[in-house]
Order: sequence, then structure tokens, then C-alpha cells
Amino acid sequence: MARRHLLEFEKPLIELEKQIEQIRELARDSEVDVSQQLLQLETLAARRREEIFQALTPAQKIQVARHPHRPSTLDFIQMFCDDWVELHGDRRGSDDQALIGGIGRIGEQSVLLLGHQKGRDTKENVARNFGMATPGGYRKALRLMDHADRFNLPILTFIDTPGAYAGLLAEEQGQGEAIAVNLREMFRLRVPIIATVIGEGGSGGALGIGVADRLLMFEHSVYTVASPEACASILWRDAAKAPEAAAALKITASDLLSLGIVDEILPEPAGGNNWAPLKAGEALKQALESHLKELLELSVDRLRDCRYKKFRAMGMVLESNSSESSLLA
Repeated sequence: MARRHLLEFEKPLIELEKQIEQIRELARDSEVDVSQQLLQLETLAARRREEIFQALTPAQKIQVARHPHRPSTLDFIQMFCDDWVELHGDRRGSDDQALIGGIGRIGEQSVLLLGHQKGRDTKENVARNFGMATPGGYRKALRLMDHADRFNLPILTFIDTPGAYAGLLAEEQGQGEAIAVNLREMFRLRVPIIATVIGEGGSGGALGIGVADRLLMFEHSVYTVASPEACASILWRDAAKAPEAAAALKITASDLLSLGIVDEILPEPAGGNNWAPLKAGEALKQALESHLKELLELSVDRLRDCRYKKFRAMGMVLESNSSESSLLA
């Protein structure tokens, strides 16, 4: 069995994992029946893993969201999408590999799929720029979304990036302008848009494909205006205070659901999506099909009006709480 990549807070499971592997080796090398002992240890490991993941702090959820074996955009597309054809290029000389897109089918429904793409190892991450898209990536995304709008294809986006690439060349090529144009143009699209935070949703890099009629979020994903490390460096000039920043930023799925940002939280298998990716893919597919069915029943005018109202309402809870506090004072 391949050795799993365990996070720091999963270390209590290491000894159990070793015992389970030793018993499996014993079963392979002899005719001794160890099925009962193996079942007991696997049940104990599953229970402890579930206990650990039910009590994760925001800082620990970030570690899960950044797990190198967490399913990526292409992983999910290959799990549940038929006839996937990737499309390339922004028609301005660039084909960003950190933001991919193409056409496929979910069931009988043809859709356009877009998403950030990270790598599994250093070589892949360098090729994918660690999932940080350049201006060309966002312009490619907009070109494909316009294509979907023209041919009446619902748009599914998958968010998984620490943020847009902040290099000098990206700024010279208009990084801020490219993201801002996407924000504006996604509001006018006449087709349903569903965005899902599958890992780490960071800053404007996430928002560049995040204006949607429905925003879904996996249980252990995070969605934030800035990384906790950056926030801690700005506020306290100390990146070591990232765990405190993570708690203050309200970046977890449950926090964002209560604030009205997220429309649905998708449950993850015990141990996170990396432990049972096919199960995670099935949960995502069912959620997408359900929301697509509802959105496709709306007229174009109703769809765009609801999208506008959804984003206009964001922040009203905080403003209301602030007003109440001032009145009490």
C-alpha cells in the first residue's frame, strides 16, 4: 500500500497505520486469519480520524485545503464528466496552464468547465505556476465564458488557488484589470454559473472565476480575502500569527454559510477528500446536477436579477450588526 501523506495533526494515526500495514503483510506472507484484528484496527483508525476532522481549527482546515493529494479540477472533471475536450489560449498569445477550461457533459447536459489547476509535485507545480493564474489565464477564462454564453452552455467553475500570480510581468500585463473585467462581465452572462471551492480560494485570484448564481464549498475548503500568512504579516508583522489570523478572517465553509456567502456546504469523507476522492466526486456531481436543474428553469432576466441581488446582499449582516452595536453604545 502506498504511504499516505499525513498532516501534522494526523500524527496520532501513524502508529495505527503501521499496525494495520504490518497485519496486512502478515496476511500476505502466511495463511493466518487476521481479518478480525484488521477490522478492529481499521474501525479504530476510522473513528479517530473522524474525531480529529470534526474538531479542526481554521488553521488546520487550511492544511487540508492545501493537501498535495487533494483532488484537483482535472481530477473531478475526469471523475464525472463525459466527452471532456480542453480548449486553449486567450487569443492574445497566451495559454495559461494554471487556469484550464473546456467543454464536456454531465449526464445529458453540455457544460463549460473552468478551474484552477495545481500540480502533484514540484515539477508539475512549476508547470502550473502553483495554481496562480496570470492575466492570460483570466482572459482565456472570459473568452471561454463568452463562448458558453453564445451557445447557451451552463458554466461550472472550480476554485483552487492561493491567489492570482503577483509577479512583475503579470502586473505589467494588467493582472488587476483582467480580474476586474471578469467580475463585471460574469454578471451579464445569460447562462447559469455554479462555482465550487474545491480547495483553497484565495483573494482576487479566486474571484476572477467566482461570480456565480450558486457558490458551493467543500467542508474543509477555505475561501479568503488574503492568506492568513499575509494577513498576519500585515496586521502584526509576524507570519507566525497565521493561526490567529485564520480564525479572525472567517474563512471556513461554516463561517461563510452563516454570512450568506456560500449556498451549500458539501460534506467530505473522514480524513478529507484526499482519502476518498471518488466519494467526493460523486457528492460534487450530485450537487451540481441538483443546482443546475433549478437554475435552468429560470428565465434569463430572472437568473441575472437573482445573481445581482445575491452579491448586493453580501455584507448586510455585518452592517446590521455594526448598527446594532452603535445603538447599544
